[in-house]
Amino acid sequence: MSTATAEAATTDAPEAPKPFTVTLLVRRYNPESGREAYWEDFDVEMYPTDRILDALHRIKWDQDGSLAFRRSCAHGICGSDAMRINGRNRLACKTLIKDLDISKPIYVEAIKGLPLEKDLIVDMEPFFAAYREVQPFLVSSSHPEPGKERIQSIDDRERFDDTTKCILCAACTTSCPVFWTDGQYFGPAAIVNAHRFIFDSRDDNAQVRLDILNDTEGVWRCRTTFNCTDACPRGIQVTKAIAEVKAAIRSGKTS
Repeated sequence: MSTATAEAATTDAPEAPKPFTVTLLVRRYNPESGREAYWEDFDVEMYPTDRILDALHRIKWDQDGSLAFRRSCAHGICGSDAMRINGRNRLACKTLIKDLDISKPIYVEAIKGLPLEKDLIVDMEPFFAAYREVQPFLVSSSHPEPGKERIQSIDDRERFDDTTKCILCAACTTSCPVFWTDGQYFGPAAIVNAHRFIFDSRDDNAQVRLDILNDTEGVWRCRTTFNCTDACPRGIQVTKAIAEVKAAIRSGKTS
């Protein structure tokens, strides 16, 4: 390459993005301090394609090692870093800085409706207790021959395909106003995971699950506000799944 060509290529190359300062307001809580939850602000140098999770890492690693939050895979698969970001339930690892209004502080707090343990960490046990109660596993009296699979048609598989996407992040359940005010409500995520097996043609326990959810704290507590659908980071049509479970209870049919 000639000198002139090299200079032209250098001139035409796009400028590397520059970092800018983002202010995060994080709702802090330490049960050992005896203090009520409070907001604390942090200024962090970020790039547009950085995520809220990256910002939290920089705060913890460089500014305040006591900041507590959950995360694992950091790729939107494990569901462990669900939190409220600017008032909406999101996964910190999937929320890009460039998609937020950085002219204002970014508010980050724990998801609502579950007992707060520390900072952005909540006690997930009530959530998982409801999940376990709907029997989220295959129950089948038929046993295929050794080395064989239970055969299912493409159409039968498609019937519950959407609800197999749940990653148990609790974003849907903790966005539900009914769940916030009623600690006994199963919540959207439990119903979604019941749906996944209620409509599985290989399963024999659909009626058992329908009976469990046909309760004052089951599907009938849903007020169809669509908060759960809007909050789901996997795009599951949560409200639709709840409506299908209601219809199955009314008709006694899952096909």
